[in-house]
Amino acid sequence: MNGVAVVDKPRGLTSHDVVARAKRIMGAKKAGHAGTLDPLATGVLVVCVGEATKLARFFSQETKEYEATMLLGVRTDTLDIDGTVESESSVSVGPDEVAAVIAGLTGKREQAPPRYSAVKYQGKSLYKWARKGVAIEPAPREVEVFSATLLEVAIPHVRFFVSCSKGTYIRSLCAEVGEALGCGACLCELRRTKSGQFTAEEAVPLEEVTSATLKPMGQCLPHFASVEVAEDLARKLREGYQPVADIMKMYHISSLARGDMIKFLSWEGSLITVAEMMCAGEELESLPGDRQVVRVLRVFNN
Repeated sequence: MNGVAVVDKPRGLTSHDVVARAKRIMGAKKAGHAGTLDPLATGVLVVCVGEATKLARFFSQETKEYEATMLLGVRTDTLDIDGTVESESSVSVGPDEVAAVIAGLTGKREQAPPRYSAVKYQGKSLYKWARKGVAIEPAPREVEVFSATLLEVAIPHVRFFVSCSKGTYIRSLCAEVGEALGCGACLCELRRTKSGQFTAEEAVPLEEVTSATLKPMGQCLPHFASVEVAEDLARKLREGYQPVADIMKMYHISSLARGDMIKFLSWEGSLITVAEMMCAGEELESLPGDRQVVRVLRVFNN
């Protein structure tokens, strides 16, 4: 059983809980997820089953979209409503001021993971250190907010949309907005509406996940260039063959650049490998025929 389930994660479960239940429902031997959602959050959780677990690293790199609601005037230790309240403040801001601060979130930034998060420090999640009273200050990471838009204001609640890079903590953005407004804030609702190619509209409730709802691996990562190959080359690729210039000259890939990603498919559409170009496609004709030009990163056994 191989494929990708787009699950509409319910509130109150960890991402690990969702994967465990999905495995049990489908009778799958192996499964994992691409992109953690906190227990408070709902929405798109990409669950990779069987050989599709090898795709998780590629899904995790992709853009995420969220609809979030924050509560102004409340600061908590976890930066969300499930944490312990550290302070409360009066709120006296208008929609225009809120909209301007939210719009100002766009761009690249250094963001440190919250103390209560699943990020590892010395092999242990930060939230486990925090629960023991050990204050760990993790190194900040560069993230990017591509767009941020106010959706609704009903003081003290504010709902907004965010499109961002992997690793962006929305509760940290809420806390940042709260400080900019002078009243503090915490996240109280979060829904992931998109993760890469996968959307909330196609997400399936956890209890309705079956093997029939799995998306074939060959249909995933649509932004990767597709190269369909005959069975003899497919067999060689599964056995560890690294394509050379003479082989790749047969395919129409002149528009590809060095570093571009490729997925090799069988004529039936099954995913064989995910690979990376080691040169530009337009350079193939000038290279020695036996020069390796593609680096295979993952091999899939359907």
